[in-house]
Amino acid sequence: MKFELWYLLMGALLVAVALISSMVKRLPLTTTMLYLGVGVLLGPLMAGVAAIDPFKDGGWLERLAELAVLVSLFTTGLKLRVSLRHKDWLVPLRLAVVTMIFTVGMVTMAGVWWLGLPLGAAVLLGAILAPTDPVLASEVQLESPTDRNKLRFNLTAEAGLNDGTTLPFILLGLGLLGLEGGSSGWRWAVFDLIGAAMGGLAVGALCGTFLGQLVLYLRRAHKESFGLDEFLALGLIGLSYGLAGLLHVNGFLAVLAAGLALRHVERRHTGEKPPEIVALAVAGKKKELATHPEKAPAYLAEAVLGFNEQVERILEVVLVLLVGVMLTPKFLNLAHLLFVPALLLIIRPLAV
Repeated sequence: MKFELWYLLMGALLVAVALISSMVKRLPLTTTMLYLGVGVLLGPLMAGVAAIDPFKDGGWLERLAELAVLVSLFTTGLKLRVSLRHKDWLVPLRLAVVTMIFTVGMVTMAGVWWLGLPLGAAVLLGAILAPTDPVLASEVQLESPTDRNKLRFNLTAEAGLNDGTTLPFILLGLGLLGLEGGSSGWRWAVFDLIGAAMGGLAVGALCGTFLGQLVLYLRRAHKESFGLDEFLALGLIGLSYGLAGLLHVNGFLAVLAAGLALRHVERRHTGEKPPEIVALAVAGKKKELATHPEKAPAYLAEAVLGFNEQVERILEVVLVLLVGVMLTPKFLNLAHLLFVPALLLIIRPLAV
């Protein structure tokens, strides 16, 4: 399909979503379902005007999906304005660790005995399907950092943690298949399962804390380094994920930890209730807020969060649309279709 037609379709879709988003919220569906429907309509299942081969185009699809998850994980970390010592973290931790392990295990059994997959492929399938995607879960996540709804907090925190906690099982599946990048045995148990997770959290925490403190110092003490908060957001994501990759630790947990650390810096400076900065920012006092001794931390965190949420929505549109386009008749057989309700209505609820 010509690029001009892609521009036309994406523009029409984005305008339509902007116009009907408030109406969609009153219906039993999400805008994500609309993106998927448009992708299916354009793809080989229906009109056939667009086609993407996930085997041939796997390289750039992987990087695009990786970017979407990283932006979403950082956004999730910024939303979680709760002390790490608070008891509210107990439920998300159980969901992200115990529930994930049970889900991976049950999907693995179904993959071997039902879908006829080799063990390594079944483990890999379980690791891919076990996490609740933080990008697609945005509709039921915390609406703001000051939102104290416990159910939303549990879903938000679990969505942030589980991409990192299931990464070792992805590596295990690749290792059992004998593919590059995978691992198994004692190296997997000691390094990928424990060491890489702890290392990723440490890298992200250090990057987020150091950069947050540095920017606040420059802004409050010298009235410097304000503006371009979007560069700061993407830069911190790149620093934490890149450093984690070079150190061979869990990059997803590093990015989540960076967001949590930046929020922790803000919370430590402003206390339990951050000052209201949105109205002042709209009134044109961004420079004043960015350099204010008391309000600068809250402004920094909210500015970065606002930018990340916008990028997250754009990437969600693109990726879900591509998923719809990639669906072809050869991927849809009865066993696969029946596996979907089994995962959503039996395996996942039992694990929870």
